[in-house]
Amino acid sequence: MTRSIRPLVAGNWKMNGLKADLAIAADIAKGYDAELKAAVDLALCPPASLLASASDALRGSHIASGGQDCSTQDLGAFTGEISAAMLADAGASFAIVGHSERRTLHGETDAAVKAKAQAALKAALVPIVCVGETKDEREAGRAVAVVTGQLHGSLPEAATAATLVVAYEPVWAIGTGLTPTAADVAEMHAAIRAELGLLLGDEEAAGVRLLYGGSVKPSNAAELMNVTHVDGALVGGASLKAEDFLAIARACA
Repeated sequence: MTRSIRPLVAGNWKMNGLKADLAIAADIAKGYDAELKAAVDLALCPPASLLASASDALRGSHIASGGQDCSTQDLGAFTGEISAAMLADAGASFAIVGHSERRTLHGETDAAVKAKAQAALKAALVPIVCVGETKDEREAGRAVAVVTGQLHGSLPEAATAATLVVAYEPVWAIGTGLTPTAADVAEMHAAIRAELGLLLGDEEAAGVRLLYGGSVKPSNAAELMNVTHVDGALVGGASLKAEDFLAIARACA
């Protein structure tokens, strides 16, 4: 952890959840006690169909909500898209952009991710910009180059420590149960912090929250959250279980 940065644990529910599953959000809110509130920020990013309801359910709990993606456009004839302003109107404070599943399954480029991050900022949302390498890229010794290149191409203009979160999610670790070693995570997060220094200046870069994501679970959270420059987690499957999500939050605290 970076001692000067308040950690953030954000849950990405992906394409999971029906109205009945809002009980998970309620259970997380119940478990977010005074000790945790004093130590760590929490956010939940449910599917768009549940965002407004989840935001209402979380109101008063000090847990933020967020969208899992947003359009590059403000409004108009873009069937199936959801704008950043719509996310904000539904109660969101964050927007995940550039998740590897969007980059891979929908062919999103760094330029598209940057445009989405810009749209999020315009709507007063904090973008969670995701970066990460594939297994082949890591085995070829290109992991750091790939990730810093993604960061360089995806970062919104005029971002500051208060208006940006970066999440490192190695593609090969997402949903696989595999995780990089603590040394691998430390190397990558240090490289991300250094690249942010070049892009934002050292003072702003020092305050940006850098999250680790990729098969984070209660059994490995403490080790991962104790790595230098890891300022929280972007949690997938474990965020669908209140007990597991809260255990990861306690590892940050």
